[in-house]
Amino acid sequence: MEQQHQQDSALTPLTKPKDFGKSDYGCEHYKRRCKIRAPCCNQIFPCRHCHNEVTSNLSNPKDHHELVRQDVKQVVCLICNTEQQVAQVCSNCGVNMGEYFCDVCKFYDDTDKGQFHCEECGICRVGGRDNFFHCKKCGSCYSVSLRDNHLCVENSMKNFCPVCYEYLFDSIKGTTIMKCGHTMHMDCFHEMAGQNQYRCPICSKTVCEMSAYWRSLDEEIQATAMPEEYQNEVSILCNDCNNTSNVRYHILGHKCSHCNSYNTRRISTPDNQ
Repeated sequence: MEQQHQQDSALTPLTKPKDFGKSDYGCEHYKRRCKIRAPCCNQIFPCRHCHNEVTSNLSNPKDHHELVRQDVKQVVCLICNTEQQVAQVCSNCGVNMGEYFCDVCKFYDDTDKGQFHCEECGICRVGGRDNFFHCKKCGSCYSVSLRDNHLCVENSMKNFCPVCYEYLFDSIKGTTIMKCGHTMHMDCFHEMAGQNQYRCPICSKTVCEMSAYWRSLDEEIQATAMPEEYQNEVSILCNDCNNTSNVRYHILGHKCSHCNSYNTRRISTPDNQ
């Protein structure tokens, strides 16, 4: 340890190797060898997410604000503590303050995540440029597996997750596009599915493969006769195909006559038929 300290101290400004201290510094969001000075409040933070977490918890709601990443002008090197203009290499000690660096987003990261800057999104993405394409109608980058294979909803990513209400466009969490075209966090989608919630929270359309469950309902309804006083017709609206049907009332559910979905809702009652 003492020998290592002597070697480190012998490295004078502009003589440290560029990878010195790689992955040894940073925060829970990014490994990087610098902090940023937030121009909005003139405070120093490890990254913009750290800034936003602190400011969103301030006691006065009027003080809540988010950092605009492109506005950052000054950074502080964590190796030599020199504050300087945004650049990849420290002007004093010569280390890379981030192995990945984007001058547009003022973004540094020592961990290889396949980062790339999307000009149309205007921000950096992760996962490898060759693995993504930019959907102009949806307004965001999606996996190439979804090219010509998803329902476009205009600016669907420039909205809040309907479960946790975090802004999706620049969220660091993984997202998924549902069959209806609306978008939400992948974790939120799995949590919703785990609670047997199969409808999109935005449009109420079915977002999972439900054909096996519909067949099971067919069998249950056929095996469960309703009392004579409830054997009336009701009008239903299908959330999936938006058609209306007149069907026999049943407490277990009502099947759309057009698409066979049970994702329906009554628009009349047995009493007023």
